[in-house]
Amino acid sequence: MPVGGSVTLTCSVQSSDGWKYEWFRRTQTTSEVQIRDQQNRDIRVSQGGIYSCRGTRGNPVYYTDMSDDVTIEKTFSNKVVVKQQPNWPQIFRGETITLTCEVQEGGETTEWEYEWRGPRTPTQWTHNKDVTFRVSESSSGDYMCKSRRRDDSYSSTEWSEAFTLSVSNKPRATLTAGTTIIPVGGSVTLTCSVQSSDGWKYEWFRRTQTTSEGPIRDQQNRDIRVSQGGIYSCRGTRGNPVYYTDMSDDVTIEITFSNKVVVKQQPNWPQIFRGETITLTCEVQEGGETTEWEYEWRGPSTPTQWTHNNDVTFRVSESSSGDYMCKSRRRDDSYSSTEWSEAFTLSGSTDKPKAKLRADNTAVPVGGSVTLTCSVNPSSSSGWKYYWYRDEKSSEALTTQDAVFHSNGQISVSQEGLYRCRGGRGNPVYYTEDSQSVRIGKTAAPEPESASFLTPLIVGLVCGILLILLLLLLCRFKQDSFFTRTRSTNQSSAMNHMIKDEAQHSQHASTLQGDACVYESIKDHDDTQNDDSVLYAQVSHDRAKTKKDNDDSLLYAQVYYNKVKPKRHKGKPAPAAADETVYSEVKSQTALD
Repeated sequence: MPVGGSVTLTCSVQSSDGWKYEWFRRTQTTSEVQIRDQQNRDIRVSQGGIYSCRGTRGNPVYYTDMSDDVTIEKTFSNKVVVKQQPNWPQIFRGETITLTCEVQEGGETTEWEYEWRGPRTPTQWTHNKDVTFRVSESSSGDYMCKSRRRDDSYSSTEWSEAFTLSVSNKPRATLTAGTTIIPVGGSVTLTCSVQSSDGWKYEWFRRTQTTSEGPIRDQQNRDIRVSQGGIYSCRGTRGNPVYYTDMSDDVTIEITFSNKVVVKQQPNWPQIFRGETITLTCEVQEGGETTEWEYEWRGPSTPTQWTHNNDVTFRVSESSSGDYMCKSRRRDDSYSSTEWSEAFTLSGSTDKPKAKLRADNTAVPVGGSVTLTCSVNPSSSSGWKYYWYRDEKSSEALTTQDAVFHSNGQISVSQEGLYRCRGGRGNPVYYTEDSQSVRIGKTAAPEPESASFLTPLIVGLVCGILLILLLLLLCRFKQDSFFTRTRSTNQSSAMNHMIKDEAQHSQHASTLQGDACVYESIKDHDDTQNDDSVLYAQVSHDRAKTKKDNDDSLLYAQVYYNKVKPKRHKGKPAPAAADETVYSEVKSQTALD
């Protein structure tokens, strides 16, 4: 019944009349007492308690059995509310919470006791308005409470509205990084969070491959900035006692060196064939030579873990084609590394190359040899050495005893046979397919000895005769030119006489002067005009010989002829004048005598 109100109680005995009634009241703390001046069948009460009654009639008085008890409670108008502490919107399994039964609207001045309905609440009245428990899966459900005055256990509030508790599984913290690679001297922001919930503080941890995990002191914020490489993790904490989430996934932070990394191929051939063995090298440039590095690779045929070797050697197959990259880090700081190199693309040709053999001749000449040339298709490939074989069944390569080897894939052979070749390169050696075979024939039969002797003899005789004829024609031409000009002058006899006299004079003066020269001016006989055409005769007398020599002394006459005017023909220009020199043998005076 509400506070200030009353309730009607009715006592009756079935199917009978003449009854009067006695009423009784008790509480949990007081014994049963009869209510005076109440003998009616109906009474109104305004006090809470446990009521009962019985019927009486007749004289002497006859009593029925006592009725069942009826509890009458007085309801206060105060509103009751169930509140949760901490007041988080999501509660996780394992957390400890407190539910509070709060009497509102002036209930603060009254001493109350409380009753609960819910999965994890006491079943009896208690003086504690709070219920604290560790949340489990069975804790989920609706919770209600009501309160009553401690001095009046039958005067209580109404039941509160239901408070629904939903329990979630234990959460895992989430760690995110703005970037996982930072330059030297830089930093990166790390963020730790717990999904759809509040009230968290955070614990941060860092470890390396060589050190155990340790907390980062004085860091409980959601966001932190770090400038050191390592493996970072975090977890959330809240409540009292402290509740911990599961640890987040690890995030690796690396410091990036400025050194550039390059992937290089050895041997550095422009075209690689399936079956060849190559080596890829991760080279740290710009001062990386003085640092001890370890290396990580990305590619179809590379190791997946860090290694101290900067070389990766493998036999090329169809699956080897693709992009290869590498990066390096210092061995003493596994979280300070370079950036990934640019991709090196490897394309392995599927077709095995074939050698090609060419011969400059298929027959060995007498005493000579044939040059064989071996090459590999395609011509874009390089680095080949060549191996030579003779005859089909021979697996032994030719040596310097069998042929003369040249540096450009050529050999000279002088022995007949069926020749083939193949290319090889690398270590271990990768061989091309054999070339087509080329047969070198036997040496051609020599010509007869007489014929070989006569041929050069006849050629020599013909050449000699032709040479003599040419010399005779030349001499004839020179003589005709000289004598033609000397006859044309009317002073030739005077010149000869002068030459003789001068020669005699030269003999007397030979002891003092040696050779003497005489010059004579001779006019052209046909020169009808007074031009300056002159013939000069220079006569040299060789007196070098002693008188004991009976050889004839010779005089040489050198005649210069200037401005010889040739005959002009009508309509044709005159040819240019030219100096001509004519030598004439002249006997000395001694010889003439």
